[in-house]
Amino acid sequence: MVSSYLRIFHRRTQATMVPTETLAAELAGAGIPGLHVIRRGVDTELFSPRRRSEVLRRAWGVGERQLAVIYVGRIAAEKNIALALRAFSAIEANHPDARFILVGDGPLRESLARQHPRHHFAGARVGVELAEHYASADLFLFPSLTETFGNVTLEAMASGVPVMAYRSAAAAELIRDG
Repeated sequence: MVSSYLRIFHRRTQATMVPTETLAAELAGAGIPGLHVIRRGVDTELFSPRRRSEVLRRAWGVGERQLAVIYVGRIAAEKNIALALRAFSAIEANHPDARFILVGDGPLRESLARQHPRHHFAGARVGVELAEHYASADLFLFPSLTETFGNVTLEAMASGVPVMAYRSAAAAELIRDG
């Protein structure tokens, strides 16, 4: 019923704008006409490697040569947080002094903080504080399979932080191996 309603609704419009080619193809396959991809961007004055902060890294408990792995987003099951935690455990097996920094808030934050006392839960951050968190990390984990775009991927890349993500949706369009 929902798909039928959406087709009727979108057929009455002159255009439907979407953030990725992947989403455009999916919607076209569902019978939505008039699709146009409108690419997104981020403020590269705000999100920049110049925002890296050794003071912030020390506040996280991360030394100069230690690995800081970051996740930014809602701390909720639908964001595939369980996979991010498993991925970090695999990283930690090779880098025992690595630290996992989770930026954001959500229904799982409190319970995960209790279960993982070594991880740093930074809470929600915006503006310069958010940009400093990205730039001060060494690797960005993006475990979600449900994002239609995921600005966090662009924010991490603009901050000079390598991104580990599924090859799907926006990440597949934004990240090229090598």
